[in-house]
Amino acid sequence: TLTDLSLTIKPGKIIAVIGPVGAGKSSLLHVLLRELPLLSGTVHVGGNVSYASQEPWLFAGSVRQNILFGQPMDRPRYNTVVRRCALDRDFALFPHGDKTIVGERGVSLSGGQRARISLARAVYKRADIYLLDDPLSAVDAHVGRHLFESCLIGYLRNTTRILVTHQLQFLRDVDQIIILKNGAIAAAGNFDTLSASGLDFATLLARDQEEEKPTPDPNTTDPDTDSVLQGSFRKRQMSIHSVSSVDNLTATAPPAGEAEARSAGAVGGRVYAAYLRAAGHTALVLLMLMVATLAQLLGSASDWWTSYWVNLEESHPVQTVASLQNTNMNSTIALQAANNISERLVQNAYYESAGLSRYDCIYIYTGMVIALVVVSLLRSFMFFTMAMRASTRLHNNMFSAITRAPMRFFHVNPSGRILNRFSKDMGAVDEVLPSALLDVLQIGLSLIGIVVVVAIVNYWLLVPTVAIGFVFYGLRIFYLSSSRSIKRLEGVTRSPVFSHLNASLQGITTIRAFGAQEALIREFDNHQDLHSSAWYLFIASSRAFGFWLDLVCVVYIAMVTMSFLVFGQSEYGGNVGLAITQAMGLTGMFQWGMRQSTELENQMTSVERIQEYSNIESEPPLQSEPEKKPPPSWPEAGRIEFKHVFLYYAPSDPAVLNDLSFVVQPKEKVGIVGRTGAGKSSLINALFRLATIEGEIIIDGRETSQLGLHELRSQLSIIPQEPVLFSGTMRHNLDPFDEYPDQVLWRALEEVELKEAVTELPAGLSSRMSEGGGNFSVGQRQLVCLARAIVRRNRLLVLDEATANVDPQTDALIQSTIRSKFAECTVLTIAHRLHTVMDSDKVLVMDAGRMVEFDHPHMLLQNADGILRGMVDQTGRGMAETLSRVAKQAYESKMGQLPASTSD
Repeated sequence: TLTDLSLTIKPGKIIAVIGPVGAGKSSLLHVLLRELPLLSGTVHVGGNVSYASQEPWLFAGSVRQNILFGQPMDRPRYNTVVRRCALDRDFALFPHGDKTIVGERGVSLSGGQRARISLARAVYKRADIYLLDDPLSAVDAHVGRHLFESCLIGYLRNTTRILVTHQLQFLRDVDQIIILKNGAIAAAGNFDTLSASGLDFATLLARDQEEEKPTPDPNTTDPDTDSVLQGSFRKRQMSIHSVSSVDNLTATAPPAGEAEARSAGAVGGRVYAAYLRAAGHTALVLLMLMVATLAQLLGSASDWWTSYWVNLEESHPVQTVASLQNTNMNSTIALQAANNISERLVQNAYYESAGLSRYDCIYIYTGMVIALVVVSLLRSFMFFTMAMRASTRLHNNMFSAITRAPMRFFHVNPSGRILNRFSKDMGAVDEVLPSALLDVLQIGLSLIGIVVVVAIVNYWLLVPTVAIGFVFYGLRIFYLSSSRSIKRLEGVTRSPVFSHLNASLQGITTIRAFGAQEALIREFDNHQDLHSSAWYLFIASSRAFGFWLDLVCVVYIAMVTMSFLVFGQSEYGGNVGLAITQAMGLTGMFQWGMRQSTELENQMTSVERIQEYSNIESEPPLQSEPEKKPPPSWPEAGRIEFKHVFLYYAPSDPAVLNDLSFVVQPKEKVGIVGRTGAGKSSLINALFRLATIEGEIIIDGRETSQLGLHELRSQLSIIPQEPVLFSGTMRHNLDPFDEYPDQVLWRALEEVELKEAVTELPAGLSSRMSEGGGNFSVGQRQLVCLARAIVRRNRLLVLDEATANVDPQTDALIQSTIRSKFAECTVLTIAHRLHTVMDSDKVLVMDAGRMVEFDHPHMLLQNADGILRGMVDQTGRGMAETLSRVAKQAYESKMGQLPASTSD
């Protein structure tokens, strides 16, 4: 991705790296971090490095833990970093200050908050070189100016800073600018040199120029600058707290992270019933039980028949000799008698008492064995077919429940917890549970059969048999009371291992840049040790249970054998042999049956855990009720109305949107601006019904709460703040349901200038994307999302900071494409770059979940004390004049006339 790059950066300088999407800006930082291998050339980095990634990586922990990231707490430095990164107001809004737990990947925070926490982590580390990959794109202009001047220029003034950015208004204040194009340096130099060179750089800056501001003197301190910034914040009615107030905020008691739920007590019958229901119809389950019973009957009958046959053979010589005793034993007759004895005992024995010949016994036994084999195979086939069906249905039910779960479920449940259910628990249901259940079924039936056979041979043996049954059952209850809880504990302690591993893989670049491998390995070892201790305890208790079972079995076999020595002198050998072999088999089966019955209940905890996720709260129905189903042409116009809307991410949480009311007329283009965390993205969540809302949202006369989610969401297109690509082909990323021909897809790619990039892929539209679209840059992924929206051509389009990670040229491309392709659509645009919304029909200014201004941007700029006016003024005089001119031209174009200005 980089070609013939030669570069020397002097210590203590701030370097800006700019360039179009896919130019290799992030790759340059990865080379400096030694994350990308070099095909040729060398890289020398002198000093410690700190790094803030383009896509902020946060782990599940408190905000403070994410900032410190294993570094020791230095209170003065920490407070200063928090203030310089504009996090103090956020800490005031967080329920527990900086000890507030953020979800995995920081899902409970806004994009701007994640970016500033990631920047604070990089700044807090004492380093010689700071590599900052576009940290200013996710924040508004006012906060961006504060971060640049107070943090990058002021606080880090004596360090080397390499800043990848698309915010061209900051370029006057950097020491050197590097322009990358197609992986090579297109130009390099300071602002004045490049502006005079006539390169594309000058045209890039034409729209983003601002009044040149003096760079702070490195020898002067920053309190005055900070006080000016704080004053401007107060002008916007946003409170900024001092360092002392940060101390107060961080002193709040830390919350307890939401622990994984764990059941207690015996596995309920409803869990077994759920498994059997998943296996098949009740009649099918009963049929399988009948076949299993028949197999056991045949097995016990064949054992009994063997004993009966042996007894016949034992009594047959006595009967034969008795029938010949009355014969006169002269020589001739004696010879004949010997021949008769030989024939009747050996060659063609006939058991007169039973009326059967030896061959009859052979045929009967052979028939029993063949029938046993056939029925056993049928039983096994039916059982494992049902087990496979149960496993598939349980998996599909859980998967369906997860895909229909509300967003809060994913906020409070880390991915490792969900992966644990789908991997380990489903693995147990697939592999261990069926064999345990089959063993319990077979052994249970075998025990009944053995008891019946033993009772037929010697009914006195029932006494010790019943006694050992009670002993075994008592041991089972004693063992299960602990093993069941241990198994559940093992399942719960396994989830953090998955979560930690998943989070570490996602943030591996940041982890290595901070040299935090050992700390992460220690944390992983702690999670693994905790899980291993629970697993070892489970194995140890199982082995102890097996020892006591063996001991009881030995005592039982000794009792049976001694009973025949003392009381069984007159018994047939077949009966004695059958009783002893059955007793030995009985003890072995008792022992294995007890183990497998406990194993069955232990593994049923996996079914229980799967059922927990299968029964989680679901989103509202996907389909509307028939009488409320909208026509296929809905929405015809695209009018959106919010009426007193409140939004809650959890029932116990405060409202994120507070009494929000406004109307967007058909085909209007509305910009939504405000400080990070003001509720802009939450407004989009309300529109898509991703969280609980109160009030009404009406689209073309239909209240969204009365619509099925499929009808609602299929008519809304969104280009999200963090572009999402799936691991399938490019074709399926653009058209997941195969509704459009390839010509439409290629045309959409051409309109976003990605056709060439996709054509160069090995299989074009059929090329598979890597996980998360990793083979495309963030900006290119954003363009793919735009192409996806162009393909669908919905009446309503939402842009959630869609141009935050792209260069100005790509930004201009996206804006022009939206104006041309979505001219007849209603467009809501959340943006930090004010120029993207200054030509909108209206601008909605939000703060703390409330609407504070809503009108045409030109009208809002007439209010000298207005929030939008303050945000525009913060960009600098030159940029402010440009933005005001754009707003004025848009207003004149729309209204045809311009009222007298009330303010300069």
